[in-house]
Amino acid sequence: MQKSPVIDVIIPAYNEEKSIPKVIAAIPKIVRHVVVANNNSTDQTGEVAKSAGAIVVFEPQKGYGKACLTAMDWIKNQELQPDIVVFLDGDYSDYPEELLDLIQPILDGKAEMVIGSRALGHRESGSMTFPQVFGNWLATTMMRYIQGAKFSDLGPFRAIVWRRLLELNMIDQNFGWTIEMQIKAHKAGLRYTEVPVTYRKRIGVSKVSGTVKGVIGAGYKIIFTIFKYW
Repeated sequence: MQKSPVIDVIIPAYNEEKSIPKVIAAIPKIVRHVVVANNNSTDQTGEVAKSAGAIVVFEPQKGYGKACLTAMDWIKNQELQPDIVVFLDGDYSDYPEELLDLIQPILDGKAEMVIGSRALGHRESGSMTFPQVFGNWLATTMMRYIQGAKFSDLGPFRAIVWRRLLELNMIDQNFGWTIEMQIKAHKAGLRYTEVPVTYRKRIGVSKVSGTVKGVIGAGYKIIFTIFKYW
C-alpha cells in the first residue's frame, strides 16, 4: 500500500437528516470522497449531506445493498480509483473517527478486508436490540460451521481494498449485503481480520431492528444468503 492511500467512504442513507451531518463531520480528513447514497429519503437527507461536504448520489429503489451499489458505480466513474473503501452507516451509531484503526491492518499489509466488530468492542447499553445481538451470533456461528469463515459480527462499519471489492461482484440489494461480502471474501481467499469498534445508540429509529417486519426480513435474508453460498 502506498504511503498516502486514496480512501473513499460510502454511506447508504434513508431519512437520516438529523444524524448525517454529525457522521460526515467526524470522518477523518485523510478521506478523499464521502459518498452518501440517498436511498429515496422523504426528508432532507440529501440536502443536509451535501451541505456537510459529501457527494450525494440518488438511488430511488430502496435497499441497503442497492444504495451501496449506486455509490460504488459513482466511484467507478472517477478518473483516480481509490485504494480503500470504507462503509459506514449514516445513523451516527458508529464512531467515524475510528476509521483510522479500521484501515490500519490494510495499511500494514496484514489484511485486505477489515470488519469493525461490535462484539469485540464496547457497546453502549441499548445500542443493539436482543434480535440484533442474537442474529449476529447465529449468523456468525453458522458461517463458521458451514463455510469455515471466522467472524464475530456482521458490523456495517468495514474497510476493504477497492480492487478486491470489485472482484467480489457484489449483487445483494438489501439486508444480505454485509454477509454476502464476508462470505464472498472468505471464499475468494481474501486476507481478513476484525478490529474492536465502539457502538452507541443511533439517532432516530432503525429501519431494520426498529420494526418487526424489518427484523424478520433481515433475519430471513441473512440465513438465506448463508445457504445460498454454501
